[in-house]
Amino acid sequence: MIVYLHGFNSSPASGKARQLGEHLAATGRAADYLCPALANSPREAIAQVESALAALAGPVTLVGSSLGGFYATYLAERHGWKAVLVNPAVHAHLLLRSALGPQKNWHTGETWELSEAHLDELAALDVPAITRPERYLLLAQTGDEVIDYRDAVAYYAGARQIIEEGGDHGFAGFERHFQTILDF
Repeated sequence: MIVYLHGFNSSPASGKARQLGEHLAATGRAADYLCPALANSPREAIAQVESALAALAGPVTLVGSSLGGFYATYLAERHGWKAVLVNPAVHAHLLLRSALGPQKNWHTGETWELSEAHLDELAALDVPAITRPERYLLLAQTGDEVIDYRDAVAYYAGARQIIEEGGDHGFAGFERHFQTILDF
């Protein structure tokens, strides 16, 4: 099963989520793809994913973008799953501090408030260091305007890393890596 975890204020309607789902459908693997609409509460988002995957017996590979990469790291460490991290947030409770206050989901239009309680939930999910780098594949672009790619390079040291010059936070050209993701 491939599970795509979208980023902050995003949804299953994001470009990367749709592209990956469409690619898997075109290759006859639509049943192997899951992309839940994650709750704004980090604690609830993790519970959603764990609940959805509780009955699965086969291998799970998480593909997490931005905040979804942070969640994927927590879940990979907790369950021993593999994780592909696309311009991932590292230590999200610190990164999102500057975003406290009113929020709006880019795809659904839902408005909500990012609070200190959300940051506390993120801090509780923070993994100080990964334990098995071979479970991780990092995809990062140096032109990411939201997250400093060097933080991810250092945090996922020892993991397979594909670092591309330029690009952006949305990871321009994501579709070029579908086979790499599937091979991983």
